[in-house]
Amino acid sequence: MKIFNSSQVQKAYKIYSKNNNIKKANSIAKLSKRDEVSLSSKAVEYQYAMKAFKELPEVREQKVNEIKKRIESGTYKIDIQKIVDKIFS
Repeated sequence: MKIFNSSQVQKAYKIYSKNNNIKKANSIAKLSKRDEVSLSSKAVEYQYAMKAFKELPEVREQKVNEIKKRIESGTYKIDIQKIVDKIFS
């Protein structure tokens, strides 16, 4: 005994699968709306600090030239006590 003919079954299957795909798409869209990234204030500060640090020159030419002049003129004195204090701190 046949209740439905094959064309009716095919139509019903198409409607069911279309609705099922829409439900899946909607659930995926809902999930993607919930995803978000937020940075703490410390992370933002760190990001700005790292950017500023990367923009600094590797060698401070002005400081190097100043020390060179002091060495050449004989006015550059090394404070050994400061060096020792820095090592131990």
